[in-house]
Amino acid sequence: MKLANPHSQRAGAERQTRSIVSPYYGTIPLDFLMTGETHACAYLPGREALEEFFVAEQFPPELYHDFMNHGFRRSGRIIYRPICERCRECRPIRVPAAEFTPNKSQRRVLRKNEDMEIRVAAPRFSREKFRLYSDYLLLKHDTISAKSPVYFRGSLYVSPLKTIEIEYRVRGRLVGAGIADLCSRSLSSVYMFYDPDCSQRSLGTFSAIQEIFFCRKHSIPHYYLGFFVRECHSMNYKERFRPHEILDRSGLWITRKRGEFDSTMSYAGRCSRVRTGPDRDED
Repeated sequence: MKLANPHSQRAGAERQTRSIVSPYYGTIPLDFLMTGETHACAYLPGREALEEFFVAEQFPPELYHDFMNHGFRRSGRIIYRPICERCRECRPIRVPAAEFTPNKSQRRVLRKNEDMEIRVAAPRFSREKFRLYSDYLLLKHDTISAKSPVYFRGSLYVSPLKTIEIEYRVRGRLVGAGIADLCSRSLSSVYMFYDPDCSQRSLGTFSAIQEIFFCRKHSIPHYYLGFFVRECHSMNYKERFRPHEILDRSGLWITRKRGEFDSTMSYAGRCSRVRTGPDRDED
């Protein structure tokens, strides 16, 4: 995300909801949002991206849940959402935790990781994790992108919300770590990185399953996986967690169950829809 003049305005922003209704905090006007600069899209080559955002030192976790239901995500202290003028492909995706059942492939991933030691705690920066993160970037993006320990700590280990970290170890050796934001209604995945030497374990999928299991254990209704971009290959794994819900352009969550249509087909009109808002999680 590229930040810019806080007073710049774009047509794309005007098409977004300009207030958020929260069951705990009432109506929140969004007149404090700032607009970034147009930049190359990280998901779809050849396209431009634009975000609106604000910076928070502290932010109520339950209110952040309501912001996520209007397309917002977090990176460090920055809470943002895409407002691209010619594209609406970044669509929030979430899993109803109680309804999720691992498919055959996901059950195989669970078996491959039966020896995994899992620890849930408050996020804690360490050099060990930074080395793992650097190795992961080299594997996934063929670069470390000049990411320093300061950047790593600021983007993943500084949070205005209630945030947890899930560590994954094999015989005491750190092989992966996932960061997620927590409230009573949702667990939201922020980032997960792992040891490239453990690629055969499918730790990205394994960690998402564990986070869904965490939701179940703590009676948390929904697990948020961030954005789903249908034409972005690296995001294909997200739609394999079913049933899942996609936030469509009208602000409705569209439910997609196992066995329903291929990802290249339109979501519109083919799935059940549920309303967002203060009573969404009591439906």
